[in-house]
Formats: sequence, structure tokens, C-alpha cells
Amino acid sequence: MLLGEQEQFLSYNGEVLVFQLLKPKLVEGPTDKTVNLCVRRMVFNRDTKMFVQKSSGAFSMHASHSKIEMVCCCCTTDSRTGLILPCILVKKKKQNNVKYLLLLLHSSNQFEQSFHFKLDYELKEDIRLFAGPSVLWRHTNKLFYISSNTCTVQSAPVQLSSVVWTGEIVNEGTVVLGIRTACLPESEDADEFSISDRAIWGTEFFGYAIQTRKALTGTCFLPHAYSRVVSSVYVCKNERWKKQLRISLAAITHKNQLIWFQNGLSKGVCELPYEKPCSVKTAVTSSNDLLFIVSFASGNICVVQRRGSLQVASKWQKVKSVLVDDFIGCGSEQLLLLFKDDSDTDVLSTFKITDLGEVDYTSGINYTRDVPATEGLQENSLLTVQALERRLQAGFTSVRELQQHLELRKRVILESCRALIDLVEERIHILPKAKEVKMEGLVSLWDDVENPPHSLSKETSLVSKVPEHFTEKLWQRVVGDNLIVGVKLTESFYMSLADVSLSLVMDQDFSSISPIIKCQSKVIKLNKAFSALTVSSCQLEPPPKKMKLDLHSKDDLKKEFPERPSVVQLDGTKTVIAVTSLSPLLAFHRVCCIVLLHAKKKEQWNDGLQDSKKITVLCGKILLSLEDISNGRYSVKMLKDNSYCTGSLEDILAILAVSVRYSFQIVSSDCTLTPVNSWLLEEMECTPFKECHDNIFCHKAGNVYGTVFNWSLKSPFEGVLTVFCR
Repeated sequence: MLLGEQEQFLSYNGEVLVFQLLKPKLVEGPTDKTVNLCVRRMVFNRDTKMFVQKSSGAFSMHASHSKIEMVCCCCTTDSRTGLILPCILVKKKKQNNVKYLLLLLHSSNQFEQSFHFKLDYELKEDIRLFAGPSVLWRHTNKLFYISSNTCTVQSAPVQLSSVVWTGEIVNEGTVVLGIRTACLPESEDADEFSISDRAIWGTEFFGYAIQTRKALTGTCFLPHAYSRVVSSVYVCKNERWKKQLRISLAAITHKNQLIWFQNGLSKGVCELPYEKPCSVKTAVTSSNDLLFIVSFASGNICVVQRRGSLQVASKWQKVKSVLVDDFIGCGSEQLLLLFKDDSDTDVLSTFKITDLGEVDYTSGINYTRDVPATEGLQENSLLTVQALERRLQAGFTSVRELQQHLELRKRVILESCRALIDLVEERIHILPKAKEVKMEGLVSLWDDVENPPHSLSKETSLVSKVPEHFTEKLWQRVVGDNLIVGVKLTESFYMSLADVSLSLVMDQDFSSISPIIKCQSKVIKLNKAFSALTVSSCQLEPPPKKMKLDLHSKDDLKKEFPERPSVVQLDGTKTVIAVTSLSPLLAFHRVCCIVLLHAKKKEQWNDGLQDSKKITVLCGKILLSLEDISNGRYSVKMLKDNSYCTGSLEDILAILAVSVRYSFQIVSSDCTLTPVNSWLLEEMECTPFKECHDNIFCHKAGNVYGTVFNWSLKSPFEGVLTVFCR
């Protein structure tokens, strides 16, 4: 039984190739036992906005009692010449015997039979054509392939439940990416995360290079966790960088999603508008946009655009085929959508060419009739230009007003900073007179009063009454891109403090920038016995579920900063630290900063009432220069000396200030805990601080270097591990 007609569409160098299996018309006499495989080369005419036939060709096949079908077609590389040619796979079925022919189409419209092979079953699963030309398929979870070089069917030593992609990889040749049941050998080179991931999902991605017979790690394409949902993949880019394979790809899932992956990591996801997506391919438009074209089993098509995030840009229904090529000859790619239309016999009668931008051609539209009259066009253009001019003028006015507002705000901030510095250093600040600054829009709030208000004098006197021995030491360190400034408070300070913080103000007079340096303040308390290190104020730490270890609660803050002035903490030392970014300061090469400490002084009267007053203390100045930083003058030095870490107390505090603290409660109800300290000292290559034995510094190379650990064993069955990491 012969097929009456079949169609396959393929794009090649801007042309549309239409393949058809045609049964010759019956004539008197014996029935003709041949079937013609015909091809028509169609090109787009930009004048008529229609496809016209450029040339045609045919290939005759003997079909005695056979059923002939076209299986698939694509453009692949001919290994003999290196040229990319259209090829088509044809099936001839006769009873239980199935014969397959792979045909190449040359520019002269002549068909060439590359090779043929016979099977006792039909190809139904994951049929792919690739360079050679070669044919690959999957049967009973086994992978088979045949090429023009060998002309014999070969099997790959792998078992795959599905094939999601076949293509070329740098230095590997043709690679097949599929999904198989997870193989978990007792010893392998893969990392523990990959092993556990495969064990959880039971499946894994697996890459196999056809030419080199080499297995590739599937995680360089996709994480194994997606092996249950991904149905098809399109690799957009692959390259080698420092002997590592870097791959960018788009994957579609059974859950109607398109996911963008880079180097095995998910970088974006988009919900698809239809169900059962089948395949995905890409197009690069004239505006250099990357489009993902997703085909669905229902015949629908959608296009996903990648501009910051993945989002559906357009969609169409009842699409017979979608092709990607430069059909109009503009130098970039467009989409050709062929729609289903039962009324027309011409295969290219209903179509649409678009790049979701300037290019948009649709069949059945007379473009000459859509052009407006010349007079109407000129009138509309004039009105449009006038409206645009008015919008531009309004926009310029808004921008000018915004610039003036920003300049005024900058002058107010600069003047406030100068007043603050003069106040702390006990200098008389001369306020700007209204007559001098009224032209600039900046007016004194004191209205040119000669003598300062009583409140200002009171605040100045409050600052002067602060004891000189309030701060014991001022120091600075550089860790990575962070500048850490610390102020050590004296132990004998008898005022109760709360809301303690530091400010850094540049001592130079910069007219264009604000002298206030943005920083983050932290308070660190280190007991004399060095039995505990605590960090409070501004630490970003998730609260534990079973044990409250953070210092953000009111009770803990009361312990850190007692409200009763009679309680003096003589058993510990507090250090207030400011952390700021180093890079902006390096632009000045040499900068001097004033260090100010802000706090609230709480006093309790005889009647039980409390009074809280804000105080600001000048702690000193620090000098920062590019030469000192280059020479490592302020760098943290953590060296090993007789099984101890010789870092100074300031070095320890600097590391804690730039670290994030995590606390873990470890409980074992059945057996005693393993000696964690021994494991940290031996396996993690840690050494205890010479100044603080309970806290140990990790010297192990890699990402864990510089991590600080603290292990507190409450009982043989319970302990708390605190980790300070960056």
C-alpha cells in the first residue's frame, strides 16, 4: 500500500525546501510501482510578499508492495567535503522487514543515497540526524547509531531512558545527552553532592561522545535534580575555559516551563502558555535578541524572550511548521510560521515572517493598500512631532528641577557635616547668613541669631564632660575589600551605654561629595577568660529552631548593656567596630577620617526615674593611604606558631566583624558525640588563637580558609557549634 502524499519542510540558506512523497497518477495498464520524492526550493519575494518556486527536483524509488514514509529531515555536515547539506531519512516497510535510506540533496537538486540499512523493527524513539551524515536512535533503552563511514549499525555501551539533545561539543565531537537510571559506584571521582543528588532522584543526566566513545559528566549540562522533568534541551553555547567545559542551554520540562541554565546552574525560568511542550530552538534577531521558540504537541507555538528575565513575547495556534533562517536576506534570523489551512492546496499560502521587531510579513495582506495618502501622512507626522517636542520640553524642565533639588540637598548635608565636626572638636561653627545663601536657596534655620541657642550650648557642654579615658585604643585593619575601624572602650567607664555606634567622617573639605562615610557598626564583647566571643548589633543570622543563641532579644541586650549604672562590667572588654567598603576611599590615595562614637547615656535618679541623653565622643583620627595598604601594613596576619594562631586581638576582632555567625545545636540521644575539637584541629587544619583558646582558625586551603569555629560541649550528648564565615 502506497502513501498518496507526505510533506516535510526544511530551511536551508534562506530557502524553504518542501519535500513531498507523490504517488504517480494511475494510467491504463499495470500499476506503476514507483514513488517520487520531490523537492521544491521556495524563496521569498520582497516585492510581491509571497513565496515563489526557484527550482525543483525528484528521486524515484521502487515501491513494490512496500509502504514508503519520510521519517525526518535536517541539515548536517557531509564529512567528505565539510559542506552542510540537506538530508532526509526515508523508510520502506515490507511485511516484517524495514529498510531505511538516508538521502543527501545537492545544490543541483540531485539526490544522492548516502547509505541504507535494514532492521527487524521500526524506529520510533529519539531519532536524530547528525554530522557524517549519521543516524542515531534509541530502542529498548539502548542507543544505536550508523554513519556513512561505516555503514553498519553500532550500539553504544550505555542505556538511556530518553535522549534530550544531540549536537557538537568543543573537543568532543558529537555528544548525546540523555537520562538514565542513576549509577552509584562505591568509589568514584564525583563530588558528594552529585552522588547524593542522584541517590535522591534515582536518575541522572549522562553525556556520551560518539566518536571518542567517552562518557561526560551530566552535571556540566544540567543538575541531576531536573532529570525527572526535563523533556528536551537546546545547547546555545559551549566552550572550553581553563580545561573546564562551560555550557549555556535552554530546557523545557513536563511541567510546562522553560529554564535557562549556565554552567549547570539555573539562571531563569518562564511559565509556558500551553501544555505538552515538545522541542525548543533559538533565533538571533536584528536587534541581537535571543529568542527561544517552543513547539507544543497541539500544534501551538510560543516565543520566549530573554531581556533581564525570561518572558513569553508572542504565541500562535494551529501552526503546521516553524522554521528559522534569514528568509528576507537582511543578515539576521527570522521566524517562518506555516499555518494549517485546509482550504488551500498550496503549502506556503498561509504564513507569517517575523522577528518580533521591525520584520513582519503576513500572507493575504496587500501592503500597498495599507500605505496612507501623502497629505494625511504629512499632517499626522507634523502633529506627532509637535506632541513629542512638548513632551521633551516638559521632561527637560523636570530634570532641571530635580538637579537643583539634588544640589541643594548636597549643600545642606555638607554644611551639617561641618557643623557636626566643629561641635565635636569644640570649635565655634559660624552659621551661613541668610543674605549670603538666599540666592542659592539655602537659608539658616537660626535666622542669623548672634548667640547660639541654649540647647546647643547644653549639648556642647555635654560633650565636653565626657571623660578623656573613655576610649582606650583606636585601631584599623583591612580584610579583603573592607576597612575595619575599632574603638576599645575602657573597663572602668561608669556610664551605662545603649545604641552604641561609630561614624567615619573625612577630615578633608570636599565640595562635590559628602564627607560622611557609609558604614556598619557592630559591638563585640570578649571576656577576659576568653571563654566566649559574642557579636551583636547588625549580624545577619537565621534564628535556630530549638535553641535561642542570637543576641538580638531584649534580654540579651540588657545583659550586654545593663541599664543600672551601679553595675560595672569589670570582667570583660567591649569593642565598637565600624565596617565600610575600602574601594571608594582608595580613589583619594590618601585620606584622613575622624572617628566619632555615638551612644545614649542613661542616668537613674533617686525617685527611680531614668533619663537618657545622646552623647557624641571624638575617638581620634585614622590615616589611610594607598601605599600603606599595598605594603600590607593593616592586613590581618594569621600565622602558625607552636600549634597556635599568632593573630593579635585586633586581627581576631576584624575577622569576626566581617563574618556572619551561624550557630548549630548538635544533639545525640543514642550515643556520645565524636570529639569535634579533634576533628577541627586535624581534618580541618585549624589552630586555636593564642589569645583565645576556645576559638580556632581554619588554615585549610579553599573556600573554608579564614573560618572561625567555636565548639562548646554542654554534655557528652549535646553541644553547640558556632561558625564565623565570610
